[in-house]
Amino acid sequence: MGVLAAVAALAALLTACSGGGGDGPVVVPPSPDPTTPAVASAPPALAPVGEPETLATGLDAPWSILRLPDGGVLVSERDTGRIVEVLADGSLREAAVVPGVVPGGEGGLLGLAHLAGDGSAAPSVAAYLSTADDNRIVRMPLTGAPGELGLGEAEVVLDGIPRGGRHNGGRLAVGPDGYLYATTGDTGDGGLAQDPGSLGGKILRMTRDGEPAPGNPFGTLVWSLGHRNPQGLAWDAAGGMWATEFGQNTWDELNRIEPGANYGWPVVEGRADDDRFHDPAVQWPTSEASPSGLAVVGDTLVLAALRGERLWFASPALTSPTDVADALAGELGRLRDVVPGPDDDLWVVTNNTDGRGLPRDGDDRLVRIRLGPAG
Repeated sequence: MGVLAAVAALAALLTACSGGGGDGPVVVPPSPDPTTPAVASAPPALAPVGEPETLATGLDAPWSILRLPDGGVLVSERDTGRIVEVLADGSLREAAVVPGVVPGGEGGLLGLAHLAGDGSAAPSVAAYLSTADDNRIVRMPLTGAPGELGLGEAEVVLDGIPRGGRHNGGRLAVGPDGYLYATTGDTGDGGLAQDPGSLGGKILRMTRDGEPAPGNPFGTLVWSLGHRNPQGLAWDAAGGMWATEFGQNTWDELNRIEPGANYGWPVVEGRADDDRFHDPAVQWPTSEASPSGLAVVGDTLVLAALRGERLWFASPALTSPTDVADALAGELGRLRDVVPGPDDDLWVVTNNTDGRGLPRDGDDRLVRIRLGPAG
C-alpha cells in the first residue's frame, strides 16, 4: 500500500471510530491527490513539554502577536486600538494608537502582519481594523529598533470589507509567495459567504497596495469563499495553506485552502460529502475549539481555541492530519493567537479580558510553550 493510501485508510478508520456527532475531533480522510508538492524530508511532529512560561502580563483584549525579523514583538489590542511593544523584560510600551478604530462586539483592532521593504517601499506593518462603517486594512511605516518601535501615518490598503457586531474575520498573514492574505467573516449574513462579488466570508489575496494578486482564481481579491468566520492562517513546509474557521452550533473546522475553492458556508457546516464544497481536514464540536490563531511548527498545525480554552495539535500537516491531540485544557483560559517562537517554541496570547472570559491575575498575558518531539 502506498504512503498516501495508508494515510487515507488510517484517517478513514479514525473518522469511523470518532463518529459523526460525538465529542472530540473528527479527522476527515485526505484527498488521494494533494495539490501541494511533497518535500524531500518531512519535519518532525512536535508537542508541548514542561510548564508554560509567562513572558508579559497586563494586555487588554489582545488579538494578534507579530514577531518582527529584527526581534521586536508587537501585539494588537482589540478594544483600545493600541499596538503595544513587548520589551525583553516583559514590560509593555505603546508603539501606536491606530486611528479610526471603532470597537464593538467582535470588531476593533484585529490582525497584524509585517510587510518587508522592497527597495521602493520601507518596511511597514499592516493592520486589520473595524471602523464605524466597514472593516479595512491599513499599513503604517515601521520605525525604530526593538525597545523603541513606532508606526507612522496609516495609509488605507483596502476598505469596504463588510463589518458586523460579530464574524469580522480579521487575520492577516504574508504567504510564502510574498502576497498579503486576509480572512473576512460573513458578519452574521451567511449569504455574503457564497456571493463572489462580496468581500465578506472570504480569504483574500492581494498586493501590498490592496490590488488583486497575480494568479487569483477569479481575477478579483477573492482567493477562496464559503467561509463563516475564519481567523487563522498558516503554511506548511511544502507551501500548503491552512485556515481555521468558527462553526455555528455543530462543527469548527481546520481547512486546507485551495485557490477558488468553496468551503460551503452557509449551505453546509463541517463535513458534507458534497462535490460542490471542500470538506475540512479536521472538525471539532464547537464546545471544544472555537479556533482563532493558527501556527505551523515542524509538521504540526497548532490551533488556539477560545471557547475550548486549549491548544489543539494536528499532524502530519504535509499530507493531512491523522493525529490530533489537545494540551493545556483550562490552564490559561481563552487562547486567541499562537505563533512560532524564536527557539523552537510557541508563543500564545490569552484572551480572558475580551468580555467573554474570566480574567485571572495578570491577564491577559503572552506565554511561551516549549516543544519537543511528539510521541
